[in-house]
Amino acid sequence: MRSFFYSLLGYFLTPGGLFAMAALDSSLVFFLPLGIDFAVIVLAARKSELFWLYAVIATLGSVMGAAFTFWIGHKIGEHGLTKLIEPSRLKRVQQRVGNSAAVTVAALGIIPPPFPFTAFVLTSGAAHTNARIFLATLAGARFVRFLLEAALAARFGRRILTWMKTPVFEAIIGVLIALAVIGTIVSAIAVWRGSRGTKIKGRTRNPR
Repeated sequence: MRSFFYSLLGYFLTPGGLFAMAALDSSLVFFLPLGIDFAVIVLAARKSELFWLYAVIATLGSVMGAAFTFWIGHKIGEHGLTKLIEPSRLKRVQQRVGNSAAVTVAALGIIPPPFPFTAFVLTSGAAHTNARIFLATLAGARFVRFLLEAALAARFGRRILTWMKTPVFEAIIGVLIALAVIGTIVSAIAVWRGSRGTKIKGRTRNPR
């Protein structure tokens, strides 16, 4: 089992895996705080001459994942949001979207978790925010974030690669894997319950 998870981690530490992780990072189900940042840093440390390319790949994947989440929010509408987001958090997010969605998405695109990025994307879609402006702003903000991380990793790559060979690094990887598995399962259950509740309510409202 351990070898399986490390093989999976090895896949994510490739250009294709980086794109997939970036897309999943903006989805409703996948949960791995700072996972995409970790992947960008490790890849840039390994091949410093390609640091800019890893920033581009991570940005494209992130925007694609966010676009899909935005589309889901647009489809389910504001009523559907109550099934997927806690009421207290939803109210705060709706206020931010109402004030200035573009400015907020730029800030959330740069700042890593625990800020509610996915909830904000969903809510923006439900509020019919201009998709082009929203995604373009997100792309710019994410690229700045990933480029900065990659550039620093390229500069201090040797130290990072040396640290990766220590027991401390292996322990951190184990914790990250556990968080990803547990968090993803919990998120998947929450989404399934929310979508199931929405369908049931819809059938009640519109009986045959």
